[in-house]
Amino acid sequence: MSNIIGITMGDPCGVGPEITVRAFAEMSASDQAATRIYGNLATLEAARQALGLDIDLAPHVADLPVEGAPLPWGTLSPVAGDAAFRFIETAVRDAEAGRIGCIVTAPINKEALNLAGHHYDGHTGMLRSLTGALAAYMLLASERLKVIHVSTHVSLQEAIRRATTERVLATIRAGNAHLKRIGYERPRIAVAGINPHCGENGLFGTEDDDQIAPAVAAARAEGIEVQGPVSADTVFHRAYSGAFDLVVAQYHDQGHIPIKLVAFDTAVNVSVDLPIDRTSVDHGTAFDIAGKGIANHGNMNAAIAYARKLVAGKGGKG
Repeated sequence: MSNIIGITMGDPCGVGPEITVRAFAEMSASDQAATRIYGNLATLEAARQALGLDIDLAPHVADLPVEGAPLPWGTLSPVAGDAAFRFIETAVRDAEAGRIGCIVTAPINKEALNLAGHHYDGHTGMLRSLTGALAAYMLLASERLKVIHVSTHVSLQEAIRRATTERVLATIRAGNAHLKRIGYERPRIAVAGINPHCGENGLFGTEDDDQIAPAVAAARAEGIEVQGPVSADTVFHRAYSGAFDLVVAQYHDQGHIPIKLVAFDTAVNVSVDLPIDRTSVDHGTAFDIAGKGIANHGNMNAAIAYARKLVAGKGGKG
């Protein structure tokens, strides 16, 4: 595996170029040499100027054209949405060819992406499509809480429909395999219930008994150390306190809210079960502050650190 990480700069009108440049500027010379930025050089130079940094970016940039670049900061643009897609597509092809070992993605704007004709619900769906993967799961990783999702960017009604025994079991397997890869010998996994109090024996719904419990039983039969369904109003506190290494959340907000409460600036978004490795910041394009040089790049630093850990094949819990 290549030891180079590829950073896609995200939507050219958002904070992605700034946090990419700032993170790159803080790297050691050896880490900079093992980094390739997929983006638009004119936009990255505008971000560099906004940050007041003196650094030579050109040797490290896979420069892709963007009409009218640099585009105005903080604007919703189909041109920017198409550019963000092309940055990612190019990085994916390089990852598939072994030229880079992991992709780190800066934020994209889903509306801009769709206005450009790229109809995806976000990075994970796009990466699944580009790589031809049958499935991909969003895992949010922080120091004390890690969450993997059965579904993400769908309506709550659709999320409940997707919480099938087969899908929940596949999510448990994917999370277990990923934690083993990063150094957990026997991950302790909890599966969150989908209804209040896991349905209270059918009083508040039967999905937990009919769909989720069988998935947990099947995973345990495979030797996975997993419990559930566990009531969602307690399971995240228990995991944060050290009882579990990973929580399987049934839908987007169930998993995102606790992570963003306890690790808003440090959580890393990891795509699991793809044929390539990818980590990401866990925030949006922040159009309201783009180009002002004030965006917090801590989340990008965390995503880069996680990517380097994957590339190096090293474990370590955290």
